[in-house]
Order: sequence, then structure tokens, then C-alpha cells
Amino acid sequence: MPRTLYCFIWQVSGAHQLWITVLSILLFGIGTSSLEVQRRIVNDALRGEVYRPILILAGLYLGISIAEGLVKLCLNIYRNWVGERAVRALRQSVFVTGEGGTIAPIPDLTEGIQLSIVLEEADPLGGFVGEAFSEPVLQAGVLISVVGYLLYLQPLMALLVVFVFFPQIGFVPLMQNAINRRVQTRVGLLREMSGEIVGARGAIDGDGRQHTRIHAVFMQNMAIYKLKFSMNFLMNLMTQLGVTAILALGGYFVVVGKIEIGTVVAFLSGLSRINDPWGDLVTWYRDLQATRVKYRLLCEAQQLGAIAGEVGE
Repeated sequence: MPRTLYCFIWQVSGAHQLWITVLSILLFGIGTSSLEVQRRIVNDALRGEVYRPILILAGLYLGISIAEGLVKLCLNIYRNWVGERAVRALRQSVFVTGEGGTIAPIPDLTEGIQLSIVLEEADPLGGFVGEAFSEPVLQAGVLISVVGYLLYLQPLMALLVVFVFFPQIGFVPLMQNAINRRVQTRVGLLREMSGEIVGARGAIDGDGRQHTRIHAVFMQNMAIYKLKFSMNFLMNLMTQLGVTAILALGGYFVVVGKIEIGTVVAFLSGLSRINDPWGDLVTWYRDLQATRVKYRLLCEAQQLGAIAGEVGE
């Protein structure tokens, strides 16, 4: 198997990643344009001018929304198709090791690893293949384009929005590293359980070790949940601080006549556009780190003969 996760991803998906990336760029380009349309609709309505331009802008907004939805539909189907092909290839590679008949008996641990790969480990690893390149391109593209647009509208308020997300750069990697350690421990425990079941020719727990492992998996899962949801809580808290700052500062600028109310609406909408891709980017980073751990374990499984050395498309 390739030495790194991304070499493996390129091996099993190849040029499909380029087309997925193109769709991602198209998607964030379409989505950002709707912010300006929203701002103009609100400002035109508050000025009390003729209704026809507002109706045209509303129709344009609907068209942009439909186009965005269709591109997203195509992107999601394409990404999942690529991911499922990788899952299929991983599962097939387990059975390749037994083709032609195996003379030497396979150790129980190796059989347990094969069972774990087929039933559990292939799905998250293969699923990441579909979004490995496109997700950071899409979400980072949305972030850059929306922040750039907000800087164009009102630099001070835009810098305030950016400042809200700075603390997350510190606590997200620290908490994710803690999650990764627990993911690796959990995978090891499940492999040991599978190996014991294969060795005993059934779910037999005469010495109580399996029950101990089951409890250990439970504890690892709960630790992962606590870290993950605590991270989500802190991220949501920072977002709400951003909303509060926009309402306070934006309201002041409207009162003194420095900006129009449509700009405040655009900032609130822009913050939600930033929050979603930022959360998705953090989730992608979290999945990347966890998948690297799982891929390293998969490479170790290949050294034990549990999986074929080459994984096809």
C-alpha cells in the first residue's frame, strides 16, 4: 500500500479528484454571489423605490439558489460515488489475500483484523476519499470569498468577524489530537475483540477479557463524544459572540448613518455563511487526522498479511 494517506487516495480515485474540485470551486462561486443580491433587495425595499427591480433581484436570487442546489446535488453524489468505490476496493483487497488457496493457516489476530476491516474500518476510510481534496477547497473558498466581500462592505466589522474565529485555531487542534489518541485505542480494542472471536470460533468469553474490552470501547467512545461536543459548544459560543458584535457595532453604524441596514443583514448572512464552512472545515480536519490514524493501522495490517499490498480502483 502507498506510504501516505493522500497517495492512497490518488491511487484509488485519480483524476476524479480534479473534477470534484472543479465542482467545488463552481459551488462556492455561485453561493457567494447571493449575498450581494440579498443586500440590494433589502436596501431597495427600505428606500421605497419602484417594485420592479426588487422583483427582478428576487428572481435572480431564486435562480442562484436553484443553481447552487443543483451543483451541490451533483457534487455530493459524485463524491459519495468515489468514496464507495474506495470502500469496495478496500474490502476486495482483504479477499485477494486468500485467492488461490492459502496453505499456511492465518493467525487469529490477522483474521480478526480482516473481519474488522470488512465490517467497520473500510467505510470511514473510503468515505474520506470522496472529500479529501474537494472539502477543503470548497469550504476555504467560501471563507475567503465571503470574508473578502465583507471587507469590501465594511472593513472594521469584517475584521471583528475574523477575530471571533481566531481562538478556534488554538483549541481545535489540541482537542482533536486528544480525540485521535482515543480513536487509535478504540480501533486496537475492536481488532483484539475480533481476533478473540475468530480464535474461539465464536463469541465466547471464558476469562472475561472480552467484557473488559467492551467496557474499554464504551469509555473511549464516551471520551470522544465529550471532546467532540465540547469543541462544538466552544465553536458555537464564538459564533454567537460574533452575531452580538455585528448587531451592536452594525446598529451603531446605522444610527450614525455610516452604513445601510442592508449591510448589517449581509453581515449576519455572511457570518452564517462563514460559520457553516468553518465548522465543515474543522470537521474535515478532524476526519483527516482520524483517517490518518486508521490508514496507518491499515498499513500495519498489510504487513501482517491481512490485506493485499495493492488496492485497485
